[in-house]
Amino acid sequence: MNRDRIHPDIGGRPSTTPTTPAASPPENEVPVSATPRVRRQLPRPADLAPLLRLRPFEPDGTKRRLSRALTIADLRTLAARRTPRSVFDYTDGAAESEISLRRARRTFANLELRPSILHDVSVVDTTTPMLGRPAALPFSFAPTGFTRMMQTEGESAVVRVAERAGIPYALSTMGTTSIEDVAAAGPGARRWFQLYVWKDRSRAEDLMARARAAGYEALVLTVDVPVAGARLRDARNGFSFPPQLSVKTFLDGATHPNWWIDLLTTPTYSFASLDSWDGTIAELLDTLFDPSMTMADLEWVRANWDGPLVIKGIQTLEDARRVSAAGADAIVISNHGGRQLDRAPVPLRLVPDARAAVGDETEVWMDTGIMSGADIVAAIALGAHATMVGRAYLYGLMAGGERGVERAVEILRSEITRTMRLLGVNAVSELGPQHVRLP
Repeated sequence: MNRDRIHPDIGGRPSTTPTTPAASPPENEVPVSATPRVRRQLPRPADLAPLLRLRPFEPDGTKRRLSRALTIADLRTLAARRTPRSVFDYTDGAAESEISLRRARRTFANLELRPSILHDVSVVDTTTPMLGRPAALPFSFAPTGFTRMMQTEGESAVVRVAERAGIPYALSTMGTTSIEDVAAAGPGARRWFQLYVWKDRSRAEDLMARARAAGYEALVLTVDVPVAGARLRDARNGFSFPPQLSVKTFLDGATHPNWWIDLLTTPTYSFASLDSWDGTIAELLDTLFDPSMTMADLEWVRANWDGPLVIKGIQTLEDARRVSAAGADAIVISNHGGRQLDRAPVPLRLVPDARAAVGDETEVWMDTGIMSGADIVAAIALGAHATMVGRAYLYGLMAGGERGVERAVEILRSEITRTMRLLGVNAVSELGPQHVRLP
């Protein structure tokens, strides 16, 4: 029998509300009464102390800036801030529409690294043979002109870092520190001399003799500059060497006072290997360099240089075979950092076929577009014996002088080591095509 539940109401009368069973919570719903509550309290000073620790202030501005640079791209950003526009653009820019440089960097960005897991990579060896001798890292410092204009420490700073890092450094014909002074700055470094062939062959012969007398190990003959490329950034900036003041450069200099102070308070910029020049870089190259040079001139070079010979600027497989047959100890697959012929071949794509074309008789190196240690590892995996880097260390030089170059090496070394470990290899010699796929 149904009974009404009796509830005493205000009037004391029984309630006639029918009895309704209590609703059960849904299966997955937690009753409110069972929800745990967060116990809150006022923070004590002892609890706040670990959270409020401030990073110690570094009074050395250069050290502070460089410590925050984690990649070569970070160094590039610092370099752009600390260097006048025309000087930065000379380093950063390329020929015409700069398609060659963009393609080279895009090729590195689009490749795929393929790791192999479960290998003991607690110890990694980055040593790489270059010209029959070990280099501590699989790259050398490429030759770059006008280096003191990037930052006043110039080539001397670069060779000192190369000596400490255990990697070779190639001094450019267009360098701003003499052959002998670079040798004195880095007496224990592996020093190479980069040569452009001039119309006045006697001058080139003199440079080779000086380099040999100063203990330079190898000659790097650059063959891709019969005439200067159309470097439009330089033309638009009115770039010249030494820099000339104009309203534009004066206003730019006002935002880079340290660079101008260095310019005005250190020895006058001049070419280390030739007489002074008053004009644009393109005019200088077209005046000095010999567009009539042919393969036959390699015999003339060999007659004046009895050490290792590197041919830099190879962009086709046929040329790789030709210079290898002519006795080159190494070739550099390079389009001059995109600074000569726009829409030139991408060096990284040529590496596997060039390695097959020359066999084991000639070492195959490459440059252009390298902005990270992973780029270097990929080039080695595709068949390069080693690489050369130019812009990467110049960004460091502009960002912080010798310490900036040191930071560039630290970044590249760290990236090379980490990439090798993640790929599952212990030594540079273990890298191969199984570790990289080129779309």
